[in-house]
Amino acid sequence: MPPKAKAKDAGPVERPILGRFSSHLKIGIVGLPNVGKSTLFNTLTKLSIPAENFPFCTIEPNEARVNIPDERFDWLCQLYKPKSEIPAFLEIHDIAGLVRGAHEGQGLGNNFLSHIRAVDGIFHVLRAFEDPDIIHVDDIVDPVRDLETITEELRLKPLISHGKKEKRKRTAAFGISKNPYM
Repeated sequence: MPPKAKAKDAGPVERPILGRFSSHLKIGIVGLPNVGKSTLFNTLTKLSIPAENFPFCTIEPNEARVNIPDERFDWLCQLYKPKSEIPAFLEIHDIAGLVRGAHEGQGLGNNFLSHIRAVDGIFHVLRAFEDPDIIHVDDIVDPVRDLETITEELRLKPLISHGKKEKRKRTAAFGISKNPYM
């Protein structure tokens, strides 16, 4: 019996760059309340979910699939005639609005950030138009500030979570009972 080849001789294992390998991609639409996330969702999916003029109209994310037509896919199916044909699609999630302090639990912060972890990529939606009939969460329309708020909250939540995990590890190492709220 010949000796078994070592794993390093097999060559490098290639991993997907974005998300996981499948025929679809999950995208989340994120932004502050009342910037047009649900309106964009309705436009992309041809649905009519509520898009109201008050913060947190969307609490649980709305989800929809959008088929991605591709002539190359049709051509390959006609050429090879596979047993099953599964075309690619985009799964879009309309996620609740983010507010300043979400990493600490403000607004729907913890839910918001957990819904973001469930998607492969995000669309940032910013409001750049003035309309006195549409409420802005900070009372003044400033897309640059809004983008900074979103990116700061997305950046800070993992740091807070990591700090809590480290604190739990330290308390466990010293024999102190674990507090699930740390």
